[in-house]
Amino acid sequence: MLTASDITLGILAGGRAVRLGGLDKAWLERDGMPQVLRWQRRFAGEAGRVLVSANRALERYRQAGLTAVPDRASADIGPLAGLDSLATACVTPWLLTLPVDLVGINECLLRSLAAMSGADGAYAIDDDGPQPLVALWRVTALRDAVAAAIEAGERPVHRLQSRLDLVAVRFGGVRFGNLNTPGDLAAAGVAGQGPQQSG
Repeated sequence: MLTASDITLGILAGGRAVRLGGLDKAWLERDGMPQVLRWQRRFAGEAGRVLVSANRALERYRQAGLTAVPDRASADIGPLAGLDSLATACVTPWLLTLPVDLVGINECLLRSLAAMSGADGAYAIDDDGPQPLVALWRVTALRDAVAAAIEAGERPVHRLQSRLDLVAVRFGGVRFGNLNTPGDLAAAGVAGQGPQQSG
């Protein structure tokens, strides 16, 4: 049985948010809480460590007490770059990944993924379909699989997952949602977007 000391929460916040004009989704606020801090606090009792895959506002993460890890890959390879940086920096046996722009998750997410895990982990399927980045990974296996996928030029995360013994865990009646468009922000009650910081 996994304990919090076995698990790092890896928050994927390295995207460019093109459909939102480049807004930094990590610092969008709902109910006065930035997205990245929302997920940090949500899993405070379930994951012993937190890493954030991010490529900007690095000082802002440090000031918030978070460890940000920028992409190591020089090419634009999408989420694979974030998974690569998180897996490389992770010192626990297991890594739970979440996109920072999720709207909501169910209370039993991590417990269910851990309980149903294959040898290399598990990923979620909600009512919208597979959510390959909402996943629990065995870190040693993820490192090898990401390296192989990057070498082969395979960018889709589902192709990466096909290299691993992962179980798909269905969460019926659940929609995680994403903050991808201005309409998504309005529907989720995202407050004024505020200045975007870099550095």
